[in-house]
Amino acid sequence: MELTLWTYEGPPHVGAMRIATSMTGVHYVLHAPQGDTYADLLFTMIERRDKRPPVTYTTFQARDLGGDTAELVKSAVRDAYERFKPDAMLVGESCTAELIQDQPGSLAMGMSLPIPIVPLELPAYSKKENWGASETFYHLVRTLLLPLAPPPGSPPRESVTAAATRENRRPRCNLLGGTALGFRNRDDVREVTRLLSDIGVDVHVCAPLNATVKDIQAMPDADFNVVLYPEVADTTARWLQKTFGQPTVRTVPIGVLATREFVEEVGKVASVDVSALLERERAGTAQVGASRSLLPWYSRSVDSTYLTGKRVFVFGDATHVMAAARMAKDELGFTVVGIGTYSREYARPIRDLAAALGVEALISDDYLAVEQRVTELAPELVLGTQMERHIAKRLGVPCAVISAPIHVQDVPARHSPQMGFEGANVIFDTWVHPLMMGLEEHLLHMFKDDFEFSDGATPSHLHASPPAAGAERPARAESMGAQRLTPLSSRELEAPEAASAVGFAEEEDEIDAVVAIAPIVTSWMASAEAELKKIPFFVRGKVRRNTEKYAHDRGIAEITVDIMYDAKAFYGR
Repeated sequence: MELTLWTYEGPPHVGAMRIATSMTGVHYVLHAPQGDTYADLLFTMIERRDKRPPVTYTTFQARDLGGDTAELVKSAVRDAYERFKPDAMLVGESCTAELIQDQPGSLAMGMSLPIPIVPLELPAYSKKENWGASETFYHLVRTLLLPLAPPPGSPPRESVTAAATRENRRPRCNLLGGTALGFRNRDDVREVTRLLSDIGVDVHVCAPLNATVKDIQAMPDADFNVVLYPEVADTTARWLQKTFGQPTVRTVPIGVLATREFVEEVGKVASVDVSALLERERAGTAQVGASRSLLPWYSRSVDSTYLTGKRVFVFGDATHVMAAARMAKDELGFTVVGIGTYSREYARPIRDLAAALGVEALISDDYLAVEQRVTELAPELVLGTQMERHIAKRLGVPCAVISAPIHVQDVPARHSPQMGFEGANVIFDTWVHPLMMGLEEHLLHMFKDDFEFSDGATPSHLHASPPAAGAERPARAESMGAQRLTPLSSRELEAPEAASAVGFAEEEDEIDAVVAIAPIVTSWMASAEAELKKIPFFVRGKVRRNTEKYAHDRGIAEITVDIMYDAKAFYGR
């Protein structure tokens, strides 16, 4: 086992805690020492919940190890039932308790309590939090629904259309996968529910988020299931499809394109006409006031052309990474230079996506390895977790959080989904703002010592008046070798040939000085020229000069794209 200062996922019992905390009427008895109760803070501090998680700890101590720790489990289960009167109970052990092998789930099963008991065996030293949440949700659903399963040989389930017509209702579905501590799960559920309603589909049960035991028992009454977060719900959805014949919608609606595909898939499964909604949200034609998502319009507007080709690195859970990479490439025109995930269970689809993008996938839960990869790739934007936010800050790179693990600032009080057409708007704002702020800081840093932007210089090229009398005129940048500057008269400013002087003319000795140190680099590769044209016009000249000076100082005769970014990194420091 490798020791580390930070992990992307907690142990699997934290995943079980997320399921219990998401639901009503479910209590979790955790066989654990007192030190493992830290997990409470994840919910009360980060998600700002108004009550602690429904968890009872046995809190055994070192002195208890010499006695009957099994009796501690029984006592904790009994006390939890009598105090909280839950409708169902999860019983498991933490990573520390796993070592003493008390098997608390089996002990609780033998106590004959009048409620369903779900024993959990979560190998803490080989599995992580998301896997623990998936296993807990699956075993809870299976325990509650197995008595309701149709016997072998039963006739196949009637179609969605037939069931809805017979019962004189709209098609209905279950939303699966949303949990406490999930990234914007609460808002996603609300947004997807609204989207489905617009399609003509009702949400029957949302689970585990906000679900009760009775809700779980009613899940077979839905016509189909929608998997919002495969990391949590995929195993359960497969069992429901196998056992009850419920179809599954697997498209995750993150991004405009994916949301359209989601609507189309729901339309096919539920046999409803979605053409009107798709026409309203037709990709690439969205207009202010005409459609819900403004991302296609904004991303293609004149003011957003500076986004084209931005180099982006993406890291997080598999669901959000795959969605973000697609959005970055296909909807915003970014260049994805690297992707990765800490979810080892989804290593294969991440590697497949990386191959399609022509990049190398990083499958790791070591944040130091992620930091190294970000350093090597030198992206212009990082899309990641709260850990990548710290990494990007140290490296001076803009960052937007797209995935758990999260911090309190990633749980906003406002409605802020990631899914659906409104979610695409939120994502656009979230990703673009760091780039815009970074551009602003870049401009301030780049021009802070430039003579053209000095207080002593002529206000702008639109003004003919010289600097105020007595104002000190700064010297030209050392790289240009200027010695002194002479302000132009009003008459000179009116002449076309003086239009580019920005209020100053160089004397002959200055010109000679400039020529004397002129860069020896005269050759730009076509690819570098093309990359230069992507830079906003008002800084393009400065970038060209900085790049040529960088190459000149190092005796480089030909400027490539790599040389441009090397120069950027050099002057950025």
